[in-house]
Amino acid sequence: MTSPGDPEGTAPEEGATFRSGFACFVGRPNVGKSTLMNALVGTKVAITSDRPQTTRRAIRGIVHRPDAQLVVVDTPGLHKPRTLLGERLDSLVRSTLTEVDVIGFCVPADQPVGPGDRFIARELANVRRTPVVAIVTKTDLADPETVAAQLLAVQELGEFADIVPCSAESGYQVDVVADLLISRLPEGMALYPEGDLTDEPEQVLVAELIREAALEGVRDELPHSIAVVVEEMAPREGRDDLVDVYAHLFVERPSQKGIIIGHKGARLKVVGAQARRQIEALLGTKVYLDLRVKVAKDWQRDPKQLRRLGFYD
Repeated sequence: MTSPGDPEGTAPEEGATFRSGFACFVGRPNVGKSTLMNALVGTKVAITSDRPQTTRRAIRGIVHRPDAQLVVVDTPGLHKPRTLLGERLDSLVRSTLTEVDVIGFCVPADQPVGPGDRFIARELANVRRTPVVAIVTKTDLADPETVAAQLLAVQELGEFADIVPCSAESGYQVDVVADLLISRLPEGMALYPEGDLTDEPEQVLVAELIREAALEGVRDELPHSIAVVVEEMAPREGRDDLVDVYAHLFVERPSQKGIIIGHKGARLKVVGAQARRQIEALLGTKVYLDLRVKVAKDWQRDPKQLRRLGFYD
């Protein structure tokens, strides 16, 4: 995803120090990692939801500054896996921790520190050579006294390079988070051209936007059972102002298919309309969206189905 009209590269001014590298956000599910990454990048590159475990891939968002380029890797929430999909997501997080220059450990201000936070803090203690910045997120949802108490509670979780409160929703101290992460990057040239906001293929981003729309307003157990694959995406022949998108939305059981489609297809129409608006904003053109719902029985536990849906070993 690239902003049009930007120059082809970023380079530091002569004699100035330029830093570039990778940071990843980790935390238990639903602590605001994706929202914070979007706030840092300045646009939406990762889907967000109030449902836990929305993120299923290590999505990279690119922050451009005159003095630095920060590549933020948003990871799935670490949790105790109950399915093969869960095991693969946890494995993805752990491999990412070993490949970045700095780690942002996200803990929400509006929820007490719990076993999940302590579990992740112990995991991070084993990552010896990578600095960890503890980030207390969602400060807009807590009063100042609660935020102060949470900062002290997070301090007790381990040895951190820094601890910082912020709110991605209000913008409070998002720039400070960027400063702290960038200060721990190595010196070096930019890794991506100026204007690139993510290295995710557009087809993957489109699938994620459809899944985000499908997550709205469904039962608590359903989000974990939803997967989306864009089968075909291309400009319509003879039209340069219209892109055709054909996608399949997979669920695990016929009863879930009924929930997604809704009475006489009403819910699927809402999902399609919402997803189409987001996709048009992403692509900058009109979109025809053909969305079909299919059942892939117990796909979260089936290695063959997981590979077909893009979740590899």
